[in-house]
Amino acid sequence: MEFLIDLLTQLSTRRFLRPLVADLAGVSKYHLSALYTHEKGCLFSQLVDPLQFYEDFEIDGHFGMQLSDDDVMLTHYSRLQALQLLTFKQVPKLRDFSMCNIGSVHKRADLTKTRLVLSDEELRDGLPKDYGKIFLTEVMISFFSKRQSQKEAINALPLYPNEQIMWDESLVLSINYSGEGCLALPKLNLQFLTLHDYLLRNFNLFRLESTYEIREDIQEAVPPLLAYVNNEGDTSFRGWSGMAVPFKGFRVKEVKQPNIGEVKPASVTAEIEFTVSSYRAQVRSEWDSLKEHNVLFLLSIRPSFEPLSADVADKSTVPERLGLQFVRGCEVIEVKDEEGNLMNDFTGRVKREEWKPPKGDLRTVKVALDPAQYHIDVTEKESDDVYGSFNILMRRKPKENNFKAILESIRDLMNETCIVPEWLHNIFLGYGNPSAAQWVNMPDLLDEIDFKDTFLDSNHLVECFPNYDVSFVNSDGTESTNPSPPFRIKFPDSLKRDAKNLPVNNAKLALDDQNNAQKEKLVVEFYVPADPGPYPQDKPNQNSVRFTPTQVGAIISGVQPGLTMVVGPPGTGKTDTAVQILNVLYHNCPSQRTLIITHSNQALNDLFEKIMQGCTGTVPAPIGQGEQELATDLDFSRQGRVNAMLVRRLELLQEVERLAISLKLPADSAHTCEAAGYFWVLHVYSRWERFVVEAEENRDKKGFVKERFPFKEFFADVSERVFGGEDFERDMRAAKGCFKHLSTMFQELEECRAFELLKLTADQVNYLMTKQAKIIAMTCTHAALKRKDFLQLGFKYDNLQEDGHARLKRCILIGDHHQLPPVVKNMAFQKYSHMDQSLFTRFVRLGVPYIELNAQGRARPSIAKLYNWRYRELGDLGFVRENPIFHKANSGFSFEYQLVNVEDYNGRGESAPSPWFYQNEGEAEYIVSMYIYMRLLGYPASRISILTTYNRQKLLIRDVINRRCKMYGIEPPNKVATVDKFQGQQNDFILLSLVRTRFVGHLRDVRRLIVAMSRARLGLYVFCRRELFEQCFELQPTFRLLIERPDK
Repeated sequence: MEFLIDLLTQLSTRRFLRPLVADLAGVSKYHLSALYTHEKGCLFSQLVDPLQFYEDFEIDGHFGMQLSDDDVMLTHYSRLQALQLLTFKQVPKLRDFSMCNIGSVHKRADLTKTRLVLSDEELRDGLPKDYGKIFLTEVMISFFSKRQSQKEAINALPLYPNEQIMWDESLVLSINYSGEGCLALPKLNLQFLTLHDYLLRNFNLFRLESTYEIREDIQEAVPPLLAYVNNEGDTSFRGWSGMAVPFKGFRVKEVKQPNIGEVKPASVTAEIEFTVSSYRAQVRSEWDSLKEHNVLFLLSIRPSFEPLSADVADKSTVPERLGLQFVRGCEVIEVKDEEGNLMNDFTGRVKREEWKPPKGDLRTVKVALDPAQYHIDVTEKESDDVYGSFNILMRRKPKENNFKAILESIRDLMNETCIVPEWLHNIFLGYGNPSAAQWVNMPDLLDEIDFKDTFLDSNHLVECFPNYDVSFVNSDGTESTNPSPPFRIKFPDSLKRDAKNLPVNNAKLALDDQNNAQKEKLVVEFYVPADPGPYPQDKPNQNSVRFTPTQVGAIISGVQPGLTMVVGPPGTGKTDTAVQILNVLYHNCPSQRTLIITHSNQALNDLFEKIMQGCTGTVPAPIGQGEQELATDLDFSRQGRVNAMLVRRLELLQEVERLAISLKLPADSAHTCEAAGYFWVLHVYSRWERFVVEAEENRDKKGFVKERFPFKEFFADVSERVFGGEDFERDMRAAKGCFKHLSTMFQELEECRAFELLKLTADQVNYLMTKQAKIIAMTCTHAALKRKDFLQLGFKYDNLQEDGHARLKRCILIGDHHQLPPVVKNMAFQKYSHMDQSLFTRFVRLGVPYIELNAQGRARPSIAKLYNWRYRELGDLGFVRENPIFHKANSGFSFEYQLVNVEDYNGRGESAPSPWFYQNEGEAEYIVSMYIYMRLLGYPASRISILTTYNRQKLLIRDVINRRCKMYGIEPPNKVATVDKFQGQQNDFILLSLVRTRFVGHLRDVRRLIVAMSRARLGLYVFCRRELFEQCFELQPTFRLLIERPDK
């Protein structure tokens, strides 16, 4: 059954298998089989549903195109019309059926009544006698009855999980799945039938993964409440839980009428009253931080009157042990304190200056219930049984509680017709030529690219194109004898035809000296950039990174239209390459907007900080929670950006006032941006035009520019002399630089003009994001959370960077599939459904061409050997080989990296206080002692990080640090974190605890090993049980090097 489903979900095999399955009426036979209804056939019956779903999938069987709702409906009508025509001619008994309109006879119940009119002999007429009447009836009804469309089914599905789904072991496994056996779960394979199929599988899996996490949170939050039945027969609670609070006040406030064409209510709102009086300050503040769009859960707890015995408890389910009756999700609309004041309002109803701390202990939360679930509860059950029994309100950690918005975004995408551009469509689904979207196969290529400050000098450029005869020319076409950056490169046809001609590191030339003349010529134009202006702030930031040839190849590919994939091993400069792509792209396509998506706030901040240092000409806008963590003195939150624009507006208007005074004009033009715009046209630009005409007529006069420049009084405060009066061309270039400064100033004022018209902060923020900023940066989670808001605001972009519509011109994916994948907590979803397979990894497995950066500049060459075996040709940059810091010994250590064997401590190695939470007290004590030793030797705490492979060990190490370091005034290390959380970060010295002493555990995943080994720059010290890890086959390449050195 699983094999049949897999074949039906692949377009190439579906074309041959589906006619066979339909001809044999396999699904009907499965429905009628004894195994389908047998108690041991649960898995079989669950597999029949996806088989039927993919047999009837809404796709054109010949061309592989997705069918629209209208196409599906027309196909259904044509089937019934053919049946009506046949019965009209051949079966007089069904004359009434033949004359009915299709809408009255196309349901399963209607067709069943029609079938009862016929006798068994009439039903079998013309068919083999071995076909039973039940089978024939099932085949006929299933073929002709109207099926619910995929969109209707997904729109009617509740987004919040309920208690039935949560503890359904066939859907959400609680055991540690080993990877063996078949499950009734969708798979994220390499290929998908349509975009709808891709989204649907992701929707179902993400919904089940979220259900698993919510279930775990409920099992952790409810038991500490110590529920019992009091003397009155009501549920009471002896204990308390920080994540769950009892309440008594719950009432449904409003149920709106369904929208046209729907049966579920348009919206359902309710109010909940609870008190925070029993909580200490920290937990109280967490409850008080609830805000709009937060997701909460309503629980109905009804424990048994008598406590369950040990034997009964072992045999009972989790809901029975907890007394859990119902679980329903809801979304916060607003929160009020005891006096009815709004708390944490971000809609603009409460101004910042009017905000006050919440009053009293009573909180009232207005929530939106799931209309689909409410409709099911009301129609299938008595509503009072569910909504009148809630007595617990549960919250979850904010970073883990964004599932609803993501599910809504996926569902909204499924209701749209086209979301991927045509040039990317087939590759996205896994079909066709994997290199079809590569830039060499795209139309509208850029024939010439201005690389700005990418190359540090002419020799750097020549080194990056060793297979070409580089020729430098001036702007007028003459040969340049002393070229210097910036450079424009006109690409030859050979480079535009074949991406293999892109620059790569250590290119081995097959041509000897005699054939050097056969190298194709590469024309590089050297030009003198326009003077940016006389002030220091006018000078653009210059790139200081000497990009390798492979990085230059990635920059060329990224600037051109199409799909670019860059694999960046640890320390190879992924972020620097991404920033330079942005810089070059902005200057070559200034009208286009670029959207940057990262997987985490840390990656977003690292990228953004380098953009601020190296990308000139525009200021990007980061969006999301990570904007608060940027290591910069400037406030680049959305509100901070608006405030910065308003401050900048005042500064510019002061400059306009100063300019007007220097021109001996009234200063009233500096009151508003609109007035400044008129001032620019009437008094500034007109003067400049007259000056340019006069300058052309007086080119023979050396001092003309110095004497007649109309704005020289305005620039009198420049520290260096602007005009020398001895060279007309030099002075004219300086004059153009001064005018450039003025035009930029008035251009910024024009951009600020909207902020004079928009009074609400929310409107100003939205304008900044959707109209002004050319580079928008956010995490993938935030993009999913706010997608609906972005669409309502008309947010559009041309370029997508990192991990669409016809407007999308290029997509750049930068990552490393050899490092850790997305975190999936349920092993069944991870191993069976491949939910941890990222889009980047899938493209690599499909054979999509990628550029692999192959020179690392992070770690000592000896430390890099611990992980560079995983990559094709990962070498070292000259900086690493030449810089003395990478060759000095680590004070107090014999080696720069070493494995430290840790024996049992107090007769015990690893332990698990709770299932799957491993710790090793001996390694914790040893690693903290090593840290104290390093601090006493003078190593700064900021240069040391302690990593481990398990969360429980992380908490134990922090406890040991607090116990042993605080009392002596020793500062804690830079970070104590898990390997997974530390991905994307680095430090000079890493102390690593591997914890396990009996089984290798999840470090057997080589990707986790690569991350762990590649975080250190100067020193890496691994604490583990040697005899366990040295025998692990998967880890042999790394541990073979580690065990060559003493382990004590």
